[in-house]
Amino acid sequence: MNTPPMNMIDMPEAIVANSNQAFSTEYERSQKSEQNKLQKRLRREVGQAIADFSMIKAGDKVMCCLSGGKDSYAMLDILLNLQKSAPVSFELIAVNLDQKQPGFPEEVLPEYLAAMGIEYHIIERDTYSIVKDKVPEGKTTCGLCSRLRRGILYNFAEEHGVTKIALGHHRDDLLETLFLNMFYGGKLKTMPPVLHSDDGRNTVIRPLAYSREKDIARYAELRQFPIIPCNLCGSQENLQRQVIKEMFQQWDEQHPGRLESMFGALRNVEPSHLADTSIYDFREGKRLGASGQVVQTAMPSQEPEQNFGRLDVLNL
Repeated sequence: MNTPPMNMIDMPEAIVANSNQAFSTEYERSQKSEQNKLQKRLRREVGQAIADFSMIKAGDKVMCCLSGGKDSYAMLDILLNLQKSAPVSFELIAVNLDQKQPGFPEEVLPEYLAAMGIEYHIIERDTYSIVKDKVPEGKTTCGLCSRLRRGILYNFAEEHGVTKIALGHHRDDLLETLFLNMFYGGKLKTMPPVLHSDDGRNTVIRPLAYSREKDIARYAELRQFPIIPCNLCGSQENLQRQVIKEMFQQWDEQHPGRLESMFGALRNVEPSHLADTSIYDFREGKRLGASGQVVQTAMPSQEPEQNFGRLDVLNL
């Protein structure tokens, strides 16, 4: 018996359906592969930062501060992943500060964290009203907002036995802060990967210190984190940091490798080739500590004829 021919109208639809299904499967496979590669890269970078700066030790209770942005989501995700295979045992809790910004979706983070099965705390403080009351219209709110937020989180950490406070600042944040301090503050400093508070109560760590923002952004997109935009400060125009960020984006496109070289400079500092007499005794040729004590003596100078004609970037 002959098989009846396929309806001419149905044939293209069947082909299109199969083609779409194949394309969808291939697309999902590609997305999954990219996500896995990014996760491995971020895991490696976070693990290296933790090791290089002794960020987490056995028995630590690490408080991951979540803002609802891509960086803090990625930080928590990678730390949870690392926790499963870490050579030391440490505890992770998630904390969000609800600053009572109008329109803030209060249900997003609790639902996400509950689904993750991690211990979490939502701290409710109306810092939004304080900032809007104290900061004149048209001025940036970041400074006061961050100080209030930091104080609340520091106190919470001490009250709950937290030994490390993890923030989601990444490599680009460190470089941007360096340039902000140089351009507008007249200081050569940035966010350190590890910061011990002056009173000794808290230790802040930045596990994403080696990670690029564009990698984190793509990872957050692939993982489909429920991002919550900051309507208080993130939407302000003409922020100094945004100007620096745009400058970096242009450099990264036009001069590949420049940002990597700049970050390398943060880890390769020569006090004797700067001009701060509080960290280097130029008369004696000795490096000084914070208290003004000698911590390293310069190498004996070479004979004049050995130095003569020597070139480096400072001489060109």
